[in-house]
Amino acid sequence: MPSQLQFIRNATLVYNYGGKRILMDPMFAQKDTYPGFPGTVNSDVRNPLVELPVKPESLFDVDAVLLTHLHTDHWDRMAQQILPKDLKILVQNTGDAQKVESQGFTDVEVLPEQTNFDGLQITKTRCQHGNDAAYTVPEMAEFLGESSGFYFSAEGDRSVYFLGDTIWIDEIEQNIKNLKPDVVVVNAGRARMEDGRFGAILTGKEDVERIHKLLPTATIITIHMEALNHCSLSRSELRKFAKENAFSEKLIIPKEGDAIDLGG
Repeated sequence: MPSQLQFIRNATLVYNYGGKRILMDPMFAQKDTYPGFPGTVNSDVRNPLVELPVKPESLFDVDAVLLTHLHTDHWDRMAQQILPKDLKILVQNTGDAQKVESQGFTDVEVLPEQTNFDGLQITKTRCQHGNDAAYTVPEMAEFLGESSGFYFSAEGDRSVYFLGDTIWIDEIEQNIKNLKPDVVVVNAGRARMEDGRFGAILTGKEDVERIHKLLPTATIITIHMEALNHCSLSRSELRKFAKENAFSEKLIIPKEGDAIDLGG
């Protein structure tokens, strides 16, 4: 099985790596199913903004489903309803495990900081889904919650670091410096709150450039764009920015359905 990432939509993708096939953060709803996220920019626009490029059932044949966290755009009602209940579901913490089990799934596993999944090494990394000010406000802290990133390595494959839903924090920089991933997958839509105190709750174009400067040899793949009401960074803007700042050759900005060869 060649190492490959197929980008589906938003943060949903299928990841063939280390001999495993993993479905990440499935959001299966049709276009316009859900209201916009309250308190975010463009909250009057319904989500998701685009249709799935494939039938959800074509994504069921996997070794595991990995959930970085349980926000609707990463684990929605449609996915909860139609995914086979005996699929292995990998989650970040016990709270998420309890929720997923309450939805009828029977094989739910909490990932520790490091695990070996049949030869596939997975390291869980810290995210911060908003600025420090946001987490001092109880309702904002509850809305943003906890999320995780993941670093993958396997013999014969290029290492891959999924940043997850996060803003730029010291841990992200240290992970990039210490782990030195060959591929970095960035949730780069720069989702924003309406309240200016809280600003962006996802990385944006400047953060993508930071990654390139820290690790100029790495391939950067940007996802989580143009699918939700509050994501303010477009593909065309990022593409233009990367060209102006001389890192476009290291950047892949996939469209829904695109498959990316990760090499070996």
